[in-house]
Amino acid sequence: MEVAVLKGLRPLLSGVRVAAEVPPKVETLLPVFVVHIAGGGDDRISDTVIVDTEAFGADRAAMWEIAERGRAAVHALAATMAGGVVIDTVDTDQRPVEVPYGNPAVRRAIATYRLTTRARTGP
Repeated sequence: MEVAVLKGLRPLLSGVRVAAEVPPKVETLLPVFVVHIAGGGDDRISDTVIVDTEAFGADRAAMWEIAERGRAAVHALAATMAGGVVIDTVDTDQRPVEVPYGNPAVRRAIATYRLTTRARTGP
């Protein structure tokens, strides 16, 4: 799912580095949007995937812009196929909120989304 979400988001976030982990020296690569698969489950019909995101900007304004662009991009994955995975719905579990990063050159907002996908069959 991580690869599918990354492939789906990259074309929607032009000018933003979209990654699966925070790159070293993130302050030199801004803006950055990071995607983490945080869990999920299934009901044998649909899979549910929890996606945590981090939006990094040089200041508060840039951070909020990336966070909101990221939120719109994640929601745009609904009713699409991304990286070979059909994504049916996207819901926000936690809208973007600023969380200190510990580096004065970087501001960070985190958010959590729930994606419902088609259950996979086979091994």
